[in-house]
This record gives sequence, C-alpha cells and structure tokens, in this order.
Amino acid sequence: MELAADGDPSVSLFREYLRLKTVHPEPDYDAALRFLDRIAEELRLPMKKIEVCPGRVVSIMTWEGTKPTLKSILLNSHTDVVPVYQEHWKYDAFSAFKDAEGNIYARGTQDMKCVTIQYIQAIRRLMADGWKPIRTVHLMFVPDEEVGGHKGMETFVKHPEFQKLNIGFSLDEGLANPGDAFTVFYGERNPWWITVHCPGSPGHGSRFVENTAAEKLRHVINSFLDFREKEKHRLNTSECFTLGDVTTVNMTMVKGGVAYNVIPAEMDVSFDLRIPPTVNLPEFEAKIKEWCTEAGEDVTYEFAQKHMNQNITSTEESDPWWSAFSASCKAMNMTLEKEIFPAATDSRFIRAVGIPAIGFSPMNRTPILLHDHNEFLNEQVFLKGISVYEKLIPALVSVPAFPDEA
Repeated sequence: MELAADGDPSVSLFREYLRLKTVHPEPDYDAALRFLDRIAEELRLPMKKIEVCPGRVVSIMTWEGTKPTLKSILLNSHTDVVPVYQEHWKYDAFSAFKDAEGNIYARGTQDMKCVTIQYIQAIRRLMADGWKPIRTVHLMFVPDEEVGGHKGMETFVKHPEFQKLNIGFSLDEGLANPGDAFTVFYGERNPWWITVHCPGSPGHGSRFVENTAAEKLRHVINSFLDFREKEKHRLNTSECFTLGDVTTVNMTMVKGGVAYNVIPAEMDVSFDLRIPPTVNLPEFEAKIKEWCTEAGEDVTYEFAQKHMNQNITSTEESDPWWSAFSASCKAMNMTLEKEIFPAATDSRFIRAVGIPAIGFSPMNRTPILLHDHNEFLNEQVFLKGISVYEKLIPALVSVPAFPDEA
C-alpha cells in the first residue's frame, strides 16, 4: 500500500525511518538498531555494534574494499533527533506525512535521517550494478549527537574499535541551501559556554551600597554585548559573508537575588559563544579575563564547555580527497559553497583526531529547517541526493593510494 503511494521504495524506507521516535530526551535507539540490522541483512553487509556508554551503541556496517589495507571512507550519520513542539506543527511530527507537492514533514527529514537513507540506497544501487569499492566503506550510525556527542562520537573516537577502522576521509551532515548551490562545510566554530560570577557587598534595598554584584554584572554584560554588536556588524559588512566567519555571543542565563529589598551577595551571568577557527583562542580568553578584571574585584569565570580544537579540512584542489569530492560534484553540474559550520556536528571529533571530514547534506532549493517547526524535505530533492552519493562514493573510494599506504 505504502509503496504505491510513494512510487519509490527509497521514499518508503525514508518515511519508515522517520516514524521511529529516536527523539530526545528518551530516544528509542533500539528501534533504530533493529531497522539498521534489517538493512544490513538485506545488503548482506556485516554489522558491528559497540556500546560506547551504557545504552549508547554505535553501529557500523562495512563494505570491504578490494584493497582493504588502504585507508577507508567513513559515511557518518546520527540516529537521534531533537524534541518537537507538536502544537506548532501542521502534521504529526513523526507521521512522515507527504503533501500533494511531495514535501515530507517529520522531525529528522533534514537533520539527518535523509542522509542515512541516501547513503544506504546509494550503496544498494552500486551493489546492484556489480560495482566493487577499492577502499573499504564504513557506514556509521551514532547516538546522542544532538546532546553534544559525549556518549557517542566524542567517546568513540578514542576507542580501539575506531582506530581499527583505519579511516582516511569522512563525510557527515551539512545544511540545506535555499538556492541552487550546495553548501559544504570544512570546519566548525568552537563552542564556549561560560558563566561569570560577580560577588559584591550585600545590604538593604533602601541604601546606596558600594561595590554591589549588580554593578559588576552590568559591566560584564556590557563588555560581552558590546563585542556581540561589533561581530554582528562585521557579519553585515563585506569582509565576512557567513555566520561561521564571526564569533556569536548570546547571553542565555542570569542568576541572583533572594528578595526585592535585599542586595544580593552574588549574581551570575552565562553566555553561549561560538568562535571561528580563525580566532586566536588564548588571546580571546585573555580578553574575557580583562573584561572580568575591569568589572570589579573578585569577578571570576568558569567554563561549562570549552572546545579548543581548530582543525580544518583542506579544500585546496591539490588535496586528493577534496579534489575527488569537488570534481565529482562538478561533473554533476553542482555548484559548491564552502563554509565554516556555524554550530556543531560530530565532524569536530573526527577532525580533532586528525581525519579530514566534510559536512555535506545534498539538499538545495530547500529552506533550512533543522530543529525548527514543520521540518520537511521534498521527495525529489531527497531522491536526487541518492544519485549524488551514487557518484560521490566511487569517486572517494577511487582516490589513489597515498605514498604511506603503498
């Protein structure tokens, strides 16, 4: 019944996967594992499962190459999706409803269940054509990307089983592009989550007390938000074109106070900073230190998260991986726009261990709706993506052996 409605088994498979509620805070990872097990059986590919943390399983489907000692290609995707506010959705966010235009509505249509199924279906087609990879191809399905990857990729890259995969190059998620071009991401900004503590003299709300927490807090907030204003201005002028090129600063939490008439002894403020790889991080932290010193005595800060790795992946034509990727896209008449990813993906953990990674989701002519209400993807855009990987995978797998692999 479903098949007739879709007219394409790939679309049916995509919609089936979208209906699995791998949604935080309690993702049904078992349902995803059963689904992926079934696909591995259909493709006759071995499936390895590694429990990296309790209840958090990374699964890997492997298509062995004819020269398995060469470095492999990783096709990475995460199985989890972010929560939904159902009252803001036109359709049930887990029904994978398809409208008359062929738009499929569901959480995960863009981020990133589409890519998972596109990898799988591209490999299914390549197998059906009798094509054999030279390098080994690993399809990896990871949990918990949407909650920071600590119990997923961040832990797994340090695992002996990860090293055994002998990865030379990785593909992972990107973003939709509303225009005709396709966006590719070669690096990411570093998230810094910081809380500034402002202690001060307490007292009665009827007096002018010196050295209050609020005065220091105001100074801190002004320093951070003045800097935010400068960066926002840079984004809107010609020197920087995308969000990934500037530092975003957002004040996200404020804490302090017990009563209307009591001057508090401490007030805290928290910020979410995303810093591009072009920024000197020690210098940037020195600036934060300076803002705290200027705000008054005993103002301190602490990090809830402080990522320092600034590895970026080469997009020089002289780089064999990039050259294979871009030439393949060019042959398909695809225009690529290279950017720094504005938020964070599992690619940052892969790059941090020295493996080149490109973030790419083949979705053009599509509004960016990841994490948004009414996330959707058109079935034609989805199907075109399978054909893209059907060309990309052979191009990457056929990169000639490097001198150290010979």
